Amino acid sequence: MVDAKGRNMKCLTFLLMLPESVKSRSSSKSPKTPSPSGTGSKLPPVCYEIITLKGKKKKKMAAADLFPAKKSPGSSGSSTVQQYHQQNLNNNNTIQNCNWQGLYSTIRERNSVMFNNELMADVHFLVGQPGGTERLPGHRYVLAVGSSVFHAMFYGELAENKGEIRIPDVEPAAFLAMLKYIYCDEIDLSADTVLATLYAAKKYIVPHLARACVNFLETSLSAKNACVLLSQSCLFEEPELTQRCWEVIDAQAELALRSEGFCDIDAQTLESILRRETLNAKELVVFEAALGWAEAECQRKEITLSVDNKRKVLGEAVYLIRIPAMALDDFANGAAQSGVLTLHETNDIFLWYTAASKPALRFASEPRTGLSPQRCHRFQSCAYRSNQWRYRGRCDSIQFAADKRVFIAGFGLYGSSCGSAEYSARIELKRQGVLLGQSHTKYFSDGSSSTFPVWFEYPVQIEPDTFYTASVVLDGSELSYFGQEGVTEVQCGRVTYQFQCSSDSTNGTGVQGGQIPELIFYA
Repeated sequence: MVDAKGRNMKCLTFLLMLPESVKSRSSSKSPKTPSPSGTGSKLPPVCYEIITLKGKKKKKMAAADLFPAKKSPGSSGSSTVQQYHQQNLNNNNTIQNCNWQGLYSTIRERNSVMFNNELMADVHFLVGQPGGTERLPGHRYVLAVGSSVFHAMFYGELAENKGEIRIPDVEPAAFLAMLKYIYCDEIDLSADTVLATLYAAKKYIVPHLARACVNFLETSLSAKNACVLLSQSCLFEEPELTQRCWEVIDAQAELALRSEGFCDIDAQTLESILRRETLNAKELVVFEAALGWAEAECQRKEITLSVDNKRKVLGEAVYLIRIPAMALDDFANGAAQSGVLTLHETNDIFLWYTAASKPALRFASEPRTGLSPQRCHRFQSCAYRSNQWRYRGRCDSIQFAADKRVFIAGFGLYGSSCGSAEYSARIELKRQGVLLGQSHTKYFSDGSSSTFPVWFEYPVQIEPDTFYTASVVLDGSELSYFGQEGVTEVQCGRVTYQFQCSSDSTNGTGVQGGQIPELIFYA
């Protein structure tokens, strides 16, 4: 944006329906004399109509792009609008009583009756795109008290007494959710409306509602919607939400890259993800995700879906994929045969793998560092006895909770106490009986008292202050090490874990001793 003096505007600019006649009138208006108080304060001129945000224009995502639950077409937000209209009918029934004010003891309750109510309404909003417009009543005073933008609109220097105000860029359900907060001091959010409500709260500068929307999104954050939400958090300039998105994307990179939402991100967000050093993902998965995004981008641009066009829409971003860091067979069977690379690039990469004199490449060749796993050890010592830990298909289990969001990548397990041995392990992670992650694998024990890592296929997101159940069923040498002097609370870096016994444990493991000595996690 550029202001009247030609200066670049780097802040948010809100345009809220001011007629062109008033806009032109504002430029020719002579300055007012200072107020009698001597302050000379004036409300700054306010431009009305559409929201613009700094940086490149990005697509606003629908809630369905963030939350994977399937809904019938057109259902998003419509049920919320119907709910608010029903409340409007209830309010109208209430005011049939000639002394309805006496029914409520607080001003908040009396204001709540005015929410979405025609009684004493002195302004109406035509909200939504043509074909889905809703006409909603409002009360200037209440709205001005709740939002500085509404105050400028109704009582500011350039205010006009318009009976109807068009707002095409806000969804009706989101606008009603914002009005409900302003009138009733109630925050009513759902997966269908939260993103659009955040947009409305930002546009009309209702900071507490915007914060509640961000908190809702952080709570709902998962690998399935993290990439799309990353794009939107940058659009709305929410650095804390952006950081949360990166934490999920880094730790659960392969799930995030394979999600449907990844294909919906904009090109700038794609480059940010491809450039990320801490992605916990194989480079082949990164390459396949980029091809999936390119295919979706061709469809969005309505151009022919071809290998050449995929390369064209990827542009310089293709060089952010660390193709030489792939295993040779992944490159030979995947990237080399995709057609996206030129013949010259394919030949040079093959030479880079095999030749003593390696050619110069535009692709980075160093593997991504990924995240370093941390280990929470819950025993102070370990021991073994000749008659201890005869597994026989029994389950060793423990419950734990963390005070911060972490991602459990696997468990550290003990091995044989009488020489080297191979174990078969089935590990599980549950929350209130619901299976969140599992793995059935083998590991080799060298006969030492060390722990040996067993990994889940994908790291499992753990919410703070919630107990989860870690379980393992081992099959192998029955003479194994076991933990002793267990503790109920362990500080591991910035994360504090609490442990308690699990009713699923049928083989003797508990807080004081047993198996599952370590939780392996990312934080």
